[in-house]
Amino acid sequence: MANREQVLAALKSVQDPSGGDIVGSGLVRALQVDDTSVRFVIEVPAGQEKPYMALRDAAQAALEQIGVGSVQIAMTQHSQKAPPPDLKAGKPATQKGPEAIPGVDRVLAIASGKGGVGKSTVSANLACALAAQGRRVGLLDADVYGPSQPRMLGVSGRPASPDGKTILPLRNHGVTLMSIGLMVNDDQAVVWRGPMLMGALQQMMMQVQWGALDVLIVDLPPGTGDVQMTLAQKTPVTGAVIVSTPQDIALLDARKGIDMFKQLNVPIAGMVENMSTHICSKCGHEEHIFGHGGVAAEAEKLGVPLLAELPLDLATRLASDGGAPIVVSAPDSAQAQAFGRLATALVDGGMA
Repeated sequence: MANREQVLAALKSVQDPSGGDIVGSGLVRALQVDDTSVRFVIEVPAGQEKPYMALRDAAQAALEQIGVGSVQIAMTQHSQKAPPPDLKAGKPATQKGPEAIPGVDRVLAIASGKGGVGKSTVSANLACALAAQGRRVGLLDADVYGPSQPRMLGVSGRPASPDGKTILPLRNHGVTLMSIGLMVNDDQAVVWRGPMLMGALQQMMMQVQWGALDVLIVDLPPGTGDVQMTLAQKTPVTGAVIVSTPQDIALLDARKGIDMFKQLNVPIAGMVENMSTHICSKCGHEEHIFGHGGVAAEAEKLGVPLLAELPLDLATRLASDGGAPIVVSAPDSAQAQAFGRLATALVDGGMA
């Protein structure tokens, strides 16, 4: 099976009608390459369906030539009268104070002091677990520099807009999703300063047609920066869940995140200890790779609930990479049940 670089090289050999290659022209979106298949979306300009059908066939032939067995190409089209809103041009809207997001009952922030602790994996699985319990759930991927939720939820394509202002989100696994990752190419960096970040976040909160939601989960970037401040200042946040590993260095940053939310008057819903333990799939030996109990001790010290202790687990990682979180792909597994208990704790606490 070809790897991602080989797939991109093959697709670059296919020319689009304008004369460039389909990768460089930005026509290939939501590219996913795994051990058995290649999947991506081609965005078709309105009124040009016929030449792009031939382009799709050429792309499939190019991938088959390098040994790709299964190729899935979806074609999407947006009306020229109603293009998707340009988030890059967004400017912070004039707003005097926090404003409720239309149709959204609760806003739950998922945060971490540092990156790499599994915050996005927790967000995706929590959203699916809440949806499985009958909650109406939205997920806003506010990690603008590293959006991962489209991949984790198996969502591709670009959001449409009926009027050039309102954004229609996408949906999968019972979760309504909006992410900056749906508006840019997979390999395109988002090089924005603070005002552009704040404008884009406001648009994704206020201009997305979320519908009626019990809870909107906001997957925040790590740290204590513009996105966190904008969220807390522009809309009432019901609570924040702090995700950390047990190791001391992660807890140092988690404390800073908790202090930031306290300064912003956002209640702390509780803490989650991720990568709490690892059980060897060969021998069953349990090992605490990052230590154990550090988050529980910190939560007790701060007087906030310890909501869950989640394992470091290969199946959870593979499920997220495959676009179907473990809660969806293996709902009866111990890992999925742990996320289910986390969801129940947040519902019982009035946060979700």
